[in-house]
Amino acid sequence: MIKINEVFFSIQGESSFAGFPTVFVRTTGCNLRCTYCDSKYSYYEGSNKSQEELLNLIKSFGTKYVCITGGEPLLQSNIYSLMKTLCDNDFVISLETSGSKLCHQVDQRVKIILDVKTPDSGAKNSFKLENLNNLSPTTELKFVICTENDFTWAEEFCHKNQLFSSNPVFYSPSFGQIDPQWLAEKILSQKSKARLQLQLHKYIWPPDKRGV
Repeated sequence: MIKINEVFFSIQGESSFAGFPTVFVRTTGCNLRCTYCDSKYSYYEGSNKSQEELLNLIKSFGTKYVCITGGEPLLQSNIYSLMKTLCDNDFVISLETSGSKLCHQVDQRVKIILDVKTPDSGAKNSFKLENLNNLSPTTELKFVICTENDFTWAEEFCHKNQLFSSNPVFYSPSFGQIDPQWLAEKILSQKSKARLQLQLHKYIWPPDKRGV
């Protein structure tokens, strides 16, 4: 059994899969308390569902893209088996994780999105650097930029760990806190190799709407 907050069908708003119709499986529980979190309701709300129940529900939406998100999905040990089963059923799986838990047990067919927490995220130093030792070519790294200090820190982190030359790196403006134009111009002026990423779903639907 896995404690699930919600399962819904929407347009993927982030990562290199942005724009694809996707089933989102949001797990319950998180070990972090980021200042910009837009899914605080997932900290505690949810109900237990079996792997078979989830597989049947996911199949009913008729898309091959599935995003496992949270909360923090890797807090629940049964999530690994679910991801493997979904891969075995020819779904294209992405996993949104903070990197505060080790990812080495994740099925290699899963695209891992590592959300590296910046100093002003409220979860500074939560990222386990060991995760950088197991990056696959498909792993993507995401940095939510809350301040200019966050931008500088992210640039230094990526250069120090040679991430720009190994994996896709996305910078996202903290929604409602950082102007996307400011971040775009910052990336240009600093000749950053990061990709600007906006949360597409928050521009299609009201930013506080659930289930999208």
